[in-house]
Amino acid sequence: MKCGLEIHVQLETESKLFCNCPTNYQDAQINTNICPVCLNQPGAKPYPTNEKAIKNALMIALMLNCRIDASQIQFLRKHYDYPDLSSGYQKTSIPIGYEGDLNGVRIREIHMEEDPGQFKPDFGTVDFNRSGIPLVEIVTEPDMHSPEEARAFLKELIRVLKYSKGARGEGTMRADVNVSLEGGNRVEIKNINSIKGAYKAFKFEIVRQKNNIKRGVETKQETRAFLESQMITVGMRSKEDAADYRLILDPDLPPIKIDNKEIENIKEVMPEAPHNKIKRFVEEYGLDEETAKVLTSELELANVYEKVAKSIQSEFAAMWMRDELKRVLSYNKLDFVESEITDKDLVELFSMLQNKEITTKAGQRIIEHMPKNKKSPTEIAEELGLTGIVEEEEILNAAKQAIDENPEAVEDFNQGKKASMNFLVGQVMKITRGKADPGETVNILKSLLQK
Repeated sequence: MKCGLEIHVQLETESKLFCNCPTNYQDAQINTNICPVCLNQPGAKPYPTNEKAIKNALMIALMLNCRIDASQIQFLRKHYDYPDLSSGYQKTSIPIGYEGDLNGVRIREIHMEEDPGQFKPDFGTVDFNRSGIPLVEIVTEPDMHSPEEARAFLKELIRVLKYSKGARGEGTMRADVNVSLEGGNRVEIKNINSIKGAYKAFKFEIVRQKNNIKRGVETKQETRAFLESQMITVGMRSKEDAADYRLILDPDLPPIKIDNKEIENIKEVMPEAPHNKIKRFVEEYGLDEETAKVLTSELELANVYEKVAKSIQSEFAAMWMRDELKRVLSYNKLDFVESEITDKDLVELFSMLQNKEITTKAGQRIIEHMPKNKKSPTEIAEELGLTGIVEEEEILNAAKQAIDENPEAVEDFNQGKKASMNFLVGQVMKITRGKADPGETVNILKSLLQK
């Protein structure tokens, strides 16, 4: 299998690419965010190209390790006939970035183009609110060889786009998937709008092309549509080549000179890409790659980790943020930034743990109460009665009590049932109100039970 992707994602701007119409099309009534320019009415000329869109596209290209053509940006007219394209052509730029790379997948080119409208064939209507919103198109080489590789690439690409804050992410993504098997003809699957959809389309198309090979039937070079409701692809038309689009320079849009100084300015302000941050976390903080991936899953989480690691031992902080913090965020279905937890909150909690002011169990309970809570970890601990760690003698007395009150668990332990030890530890925790150290409790229980 050889697979390449063409990924279209909307750029984060307040106005469209060639006019001042707003880009909040999802909140607007049908055909209200429009003007003669984005409707391509006769005599309407495009405004100068949206500067914010250009900067965002350049930043994404740089974060994907692309070379930048600093000479100029030019727009072409890409002709095709479809109801959502009122002019009969789409304005698309020449590549502004090329020869990039993301985790071993080569990026052939990156360019900008305008989004078409939204055609709804079931109703026979077109909503042009989306028409003219700036897009970035990212074209890969056919370097992926399984649906799993393609899914992993798309997930990592979406992370890069989120880090950049220059694009709108998976919610506006439309991917065109190119697949071929054993040197056969290339099939393009159009307008897949989710990572899950791309994975399912790959799986179906591989099976379809394999069955063609088994029957001795040549796979046609064609464009197919993915029907997500049925998880199948269906033929649309024969595959277009570049010549079919009759590309010409747009005479209404003069070339745009990109100054090298502007590129350097973008490099200075753009965030570190997540794939580069993972490598640095491994080298700088001594983390394993999987932990680094978890901590860099969100830009805000990664930034807070680095602040916490200035005050707390880096591996200790990473372990708690990877396991306990992410557990709590996942349970509450929150991104880190939505949790309102600060680096000061985490430093305070981890310091309490390291100074043995609270137990591990208490720390787990405290962190569960931290999202969207204006109280500090210390205040939460005091409110729940979790401050302080009991002395060894008190743990010993609690362990004896747990053993005396649970003879069945003792018998199960003697018969080699390991779950009984967890039960007895839980009983000690209950007696000490969660203030006993779990490791010390296990050792004391074992010594008592083995007598």
